[in-house]
Amino acid sequence: MLLRPSLLQPAPSGPMPAQLRVDLPSGLSIGAPDAPVKVQLKSWSALPRLKAGRIGELAQDYVEGRLDLQGSMRQIMATVLQLLRDNPAHTPDPWWSRWRQQARALAAHTRDKDAAQIEFHYDVCDDFYALWLDPRRVYSCAYYRGDAMGLAQAQEAKLDHICRKLMLAPGERLLDIGAGWGGLLLWAAEHYGVDATGITLSKNQHQHVRRLIEEKGLQGRVRIELLDYRQLGEGQPFDKIASVGMFEHVGQLQLQAYFRKIWRLLRPGGLVMNHGITAGSTRNQQLGAGLGEFIEQYIFPGGQLLHVSAVLAEMAQAGLEMVDTENLRPHYARTLWAWSDALEAQQAQARQVLSADHGARQAEKTLRAYRLYLAGCAMSFEQGWIGLHQMLATRPSGTIEDGPWRGGQSVYPFRRDHVYASAAPP
Repeated sequence: MLLRPSLLQPAPSGPMPAQLRVDLPSGLSIGAPDAPVKVQLKSWSALPRLKAGRIGELAQDYVEGRLDLQGSMRQIMATVLQLLRDNPAHTPDPWWSRWRQQARALAAHTRDKDAAQIEFHYDVCDDFYALWLDPRRVYSCAYYRGDAMGLAQAQEAKLDHICRKLMLAPGERLLDIGAGWGGLLLWAAEHYGVDATGITLSKNQHQHVRRLIEEKGLQGRVRIELLDYRQLGEGQPFDKIASVGMFEHVGQLQLQAYFRKIWRLLRPGGLVMNHGITAGSTRNQQLGAGLGEFIEQYIFPGGQLLHVSAVLAEMAQAGLEMVDTENLRPHYARTLWAWSDALEAQQAQARQVLSADHGARQAEKTLRAYRLYLAGCAMSFEQGWIGLHQMLATRPSGTIEDGPWRGGQSVYPFRRDHVYASAAPP
């Protein structure tokens, strides 16, 4: 039996989206029978959250099996936009929430806890990630240099974009902090001839990259270490450093110490690329409507986002001079939709590979969480609720007696010719 929204008591606080049908635990339904998005409530507790637009809590209900969803992820996210009451990026955190987040961040970023949090996300299952990432398993924002690019080509373009910005040259020593499955590490060694060192806290990623290094015969020029950035020796500075998708895991209270560590690891005059997700607003540290709490619980425990202005301030206070910043937010929306579409097309395989490692019940929860995470993040980047910035910085070497410039010196030419001149897709 279908009911009009007005027959519910109490009435919803806003109009029912036209493309949504809600099946209640009693067997009654609200909305058009042919709506492209259907929500089946298995518990009445989810109804107040639906009416209030508390999307993050509804996402938890879905993961925990208290409601089911039908419809494409793109249609579901379009419906989410209509259910939201406020912009999640512009809901200021109350003072007590900020205090709680700071206290939690202080406790959450010891070496042991950082390792556990990285394992929670990145060691879910390598075969699962392989289903929806590109063949190089680059798990960060792609760079769509051309509109016709597919995901794999755009990820290679991103790797090359970073190498060009860092002005990599044969024989230079490159450090990749948080090297993932080795995409940038191996690309830089094979295409730019650098001596590359990567570090990770993920045991799965560490084993995968070691295997690739051996398969490619790069043992003499590439290495991967299972190591916390705080444990890196500082006796021999690196010429260039890449930090891709890393600083989001560091925590605000540790961020200046992180950049100070990078300053000490980088030779005077060298370059560092800091590529990562940034907050879309200066007024809050996580998304509202419960979205931040959902990601904290199911996807990235210990993660913390800052506005790009705050990140640049921390870099400057650590002695690093920002020389180039680029906003790639729309590129990450397109990247995430590519990941989401790939996962949606392979749900059966995803359940199978996750079940082999975690059992059927946990596999279903993980799959549900990642379906919402990928599509929800794609929508969030599209809407500007979160951003993605590449921040190139130098460690100035001091003054020199000759040359056209005065003040701090570095290899950066203060032009962009090396990035864009004759830049053809790889």
